[in-house]
Amino acid sequence: MNLRVFLTLWRRELSSSFASPVGYIVLAAVLLMLGVSFTLITDALAKPSDIPLTELFYGSLFFWVILLLSTPIITMRTFAGERATGTYENLMTTPVGDAEVVFGKFAGSLTFFLILWLPLIPCLLAVRHYTNDPSSLDWGAVASTHLGIASLGALYVAMGIFSSALTRNQIIAAIVGLALGVTLFLVSFNAAALAGPGAWPAAILREFSLVDQMWEFSRGIVDVRHLVFHLSLAAVFLFLTLKVVEARRWK
Repeated sequence: MNLRVFLTLWRRELSSSFASPVGYIVLAAVLLMLGVSFTLITDALAKPSDIPLTELFYGSLFFWVILLLSTPIITMRTFAGERATGTYENLMTTPVGDAEVVFGKFAGSLTFFLILWLPLIPCLLAVRHYTNDPSSLDWGAVASTHLGIASLGALYVAMGIFSSALTRNQIIAAIVGLALGVTLFLVSFNAAALAGPGAWPAAILREFSLVDQMWEFSRGIVDVRHLVFHLSLAAVFLFLTLKVVEARRWK
């Protein structure tokens, strides 16, 4: 893979996210949900608690809403939008490889997803400042939480790009990506439902539980198994996307 071509495609994909009104709508919606979330967290901290700020945020509904809804919207245009507007054919007739196109779009979409979370740091600092409790914010937990967000983001962005490669309709691409993401997320609750003495299905499903994995990240615990799980599954979806792109090129 040509690194120079990859970087060009990465910049192209990232800039297109800011050139579209959808990108700013997503950014505004995420900022709104982060603000509301931390307003509620500030109210919760009025009572004495030894729970880290990162865990309070992760445990809120807003975290999962942002993750589940933003990634399909960010990625729905990566392939479907280009095919609908006719720019996809122009891109694929240029001297670039299929892998460079797939990874360039993945890197650009993931970068935009990570940019959405940058306001999380000043929000945490503001909450710590107004609660007058420096011990409520552990920078190790902040770093591991962002690592977990990046790892999960890579997985969900890869699923969204795969969904976009399957169709030329952006709405269908977003719906398919959302369905895949919600299905994986609901495995967490299946593990809890099967819990019990000697319940081996629960033990297996718990390894795939995104809720349990993010709980550990938010507590400052970095389990390499979780990172391997996220990145391996992301690699599978990127491989499937590559095969879809290759198949369409030869049609």
